[in-house]
Amino acid sequence: MRISILIEGKTERAFLDALRSFLQTRLEGKMPKLDPVPYDGRIPKGDLLRRDVSRLLKAPGAKADAVIALTDVYTGSQPPDFADAADAKEKMKEWVGREKRFHPHAAQYDFEAWLLPYWGYLQELAGHDASCPGLDPEKVDNSNPPSKHIEDLFRRGSKGRSYVKARDARRILRDNNLLESISQCRELRELVNTILQLCGEPPIS
Repeated sequence: MRISILIEGKTERAFLDALRSFLQTRLEGKMPKLDPVPYDGRIPKGDLLRRDVSRLLKAPGAKADAVIALTDVYTGSQPPDFADAADAKEKMKEWVGREKRFHPHAAQYDFEAWLLPYWGYLQELAGHDASCPGLDPEKVDNSNPPSKHIEDLFRRGSKGRSYVKARDARRILRDNNLLESISQCRELRELVNTILQLCGEPPIS
């Protein structure tokens, strides 16, 4: 099984290392090849997304058995591209068309929501005891998305360091159990379950 994953930004690339490590504990002997397809910024919309998915699945020499797209709900566009994760997934399905091998996913509201379950660890890294912005990581306000809360925590911390997405996200995910975030974040759980089911394994409830 070979799965292409369309991703945007440096943080998501760091996430793939943690995702692979977690999947290896669940897919012994069935581990798929996860091929990142990075974009400089956001994943394309409309016909551009359809074209890229078709190229990965149907073009001569196509290398993917399935394609997953992972976007943030909060893209910074004005007006916003998506109302929420459900809207983002539905729009990506519409853009790509009837393709059962395409699986859209979205982080609500941005990727850093999946780091909020490790708030105690974030406090240690930053050197600040600010309260976690919410009990449900994926309901942290779109007008001030999770990434901004983490950046603010580091800015106010005593360690004198800023939050650097590629470096710090990789460390946070490396030093913590991804299952903790999966259990708290429905959109992350759906992404992981897509891969598990593509490989013939039962989903995480």
